[in-house]
Amino acid sequence: MTHMFPREGASSSSTSMSSQRSETHDDRMIAMVLSEEYAKLDGAMAKRLTNLTSIPHVPRINTYFPTYSDATMDHYRLLDRLNAYGLFEVRVSGDGNCQFRALSDQLYRSPDYHKHVRKEIVKQLKKCNTLYEGYVPMKYKKYCKKMKKSGEWGDHVTLQAAADKCI
Repeated sequence: MTHMFPREGASSSSTSMSSQRSETHDDRMIAMVLSEEYAKLDGAMAKRLTNLTSIPHVPRINTYFPTYSDATMDHYRLLDRLNAYGLFEVRVSGDGNCQFRALSDQLYRSPDYHKHVRKEIVKQLKKCNTLYEGYVPMKYKKYCKKMKKSGEWGDHVTLQAAADKCI
């Protein structure tokens, strides 16, 4: 039986060692119980997810195009929000490499490494093709070949690949 307080005449080092063992044992027991509970929850969640019916994706086209005035106001609101967080806008060249230049600027503090960023993103696209090919409106090999070319605009797929890669 473990005592919460040392008995008179007992050394404090032996008491602290036995209480450490007890705490370690308690920690292990708690970890085992939690592990079992999480396994049950994971199994229940997996069953629920398996029985869900899928909802078909319906692509939509944005038919609203803002006026120049609306776009300008949106831009000023964005600048105000950036300013509130101590951030600022960095303009990059709009030569088709802009997404890669922007990522390069954020990752390497210079847009000059955009070719390296593009190369790493294309590697990610090729390595994990099953993650991305469902979101590409053409043959996947053709898409990857296209994205390899300097001046080709990045899109939502390349941005996701960059996030997944964490270049």
